Amino acid sequence: MTGKGSIGVLSLSLLNIAAVLSIVNFPAQAEYGYGIVFYICAGAICFFIPVALVSAELTSAWPRNGGLYLWGKLAFSPRVGFVIVALQWLNSLPWYATVLTFIATTVAYMFDPGLAANRWFVYFVVVGSMWMCTLLNCRGIRTYAFVSGAGATVGTIIPTIIIIGTLVVYLLMGNAPAIPFRSGELLPQLHSLKDWMLLAGMLVSLAGIDMPSVHVTDVKNPRRNFPLALLIASIVIIAASVAGSLAIALVVPPGQLSMASGAGQAFEAMFDRLGVAWMTPVMCVLLIVGALATVITWILGPSRALFEVAREGYLPKFMARANSHGVPSRILFIQAGITSTLALAILFMPNISGAFWYLMAQSAIMYMTMYTLMFLAALKMRSRYPLRPRPFSVPGGTLGMGAVCVIGIISAVTAQLCGLIPPESVRSHGVGAGFLYSGMLLAVTGFFAAIPLWLVARRRRAQRREAEFLRSRRRTERISARSRS
Repeated sequence: MTGKGSIGVLSLSLLNIAAVLSIVNFPAQAEYGYGIVFYICAGAICFFIPVALVSAELTSAWPRNGGLYLWGKLAFSPRVGFVIVALQWLNSLPWYATVLTFIATTVAYMFDPGLAANRWFVYFVVVGSMWMCTLLNCRGIRTYAFVSGAGATVGTIIPTIIIIGTLVVYLLMGNAPAIPFRSGELLPQLHSLKDWMLLAGMLVSLAGIDMPSVHVTDVKNPRRNFPLALLIASIVIIAASVAGSLAIALVVPPGQLSMASGAGQAFEAMFDRLGVAWMTPVMCVLLIVGALATVITWILGPSRALFEVAREGYLPKFMARANSHGVPSRILFIQAGITSTLALAILFMPNISGAFWYLMAQSAIMYMTMYTLMFLAALKMRSRYPLRPRPFSVPGGTLGMGAVCVIGIISAVTAQLCGLIPPESVRSHGVGAGFLYSGMLLAVTGFFAAIPLWLVARRRRAQRREAEFLRSRRRTERISARSRS
């Protein structure tokens, strides 16, 4: 399949970068100093690379719309495919709120840093940004690809380069690093809950490289260009994550950054020390552009996969309709409404950083469940379709695919278990608060996971009623025909 799409290698690479690389993660990663090199590399080897390899093989072998839904459907059944894509779509709902919270607190740093702690300000910026990104996505795939690519360049790649450049200038001016180098810190011992929670966080922060597969029919020569774009994006994402996080750690002492507003604080500290405080609002604008590009990239991605599910009858008919630009706008509007509701956590958690962490954990648990099913589907498709041409395949044949998928599954399950651990801000309120936190995560995950299963059961009941009606009708017609004769 050559494909006559409008997305080339560069645009697809930028889509992948926009989907995964986010400066919103840098401050939290910077808290672990030189150990972040280990955490990011471990996350890349155990999770990011397996996801990229599996996605590249499946997309090159089946360059059709649907992404995860298609893979689950071909490996097992439409029901399993629906569950997988539903988890992908549902996990993104609380995740949107985390990135948009970052936007809100960054906006606050541009005008009045005190607003970063104002719950109502943060909430309304989150909701307003979500609906703005949703309406922009309704303009079609060309607008989507351009905005995502431009946003990734201006709002992620350029700021990352500036972060690294700021560190270089800072050190050349004779300043000492905020944390002295000790070789032992490169290999953390993983002896505390905090270490394991960070490792799980690394896996989540590197997730999403599979998402652009839903746009495969819009890609030029997808069998060749999709794996190539994944390779380019993977190199950029891993290198930028290590360099950007470490650069912040070497300028801003650990423990001085908030998870939700850390980037604004980091730039303020960096530029104040260099005597160029005027750069802080400029960088904040770039960060906002990058975060918005990430949200825009994700809003349409999982929704297009869910649209394929709707077209096959697993969702209400009104969700199977697209607008004049071919965009499933009704699904997008439902998505924005649910995200606006989930963002209410900002108003009720003990603090905004606590809400930020909770939403991240909620997203992670659902997302890792989806990845577990994706790896199982990849294993099944290797055995079910052994003769299928694979322009790109996981090295090592069936054994290599098995090893990659097992490593991916172990990593995903580990991330789920670590995601249930309450952060220190919650544990400090007592054992009851910790159990409530973990219980909320499990309850919400169970509720969301039950939705696709309920819809599948509902459709099956409708199919049985329709089949019974047709059988009854045919019996009546035969009886009438015999009586007339």
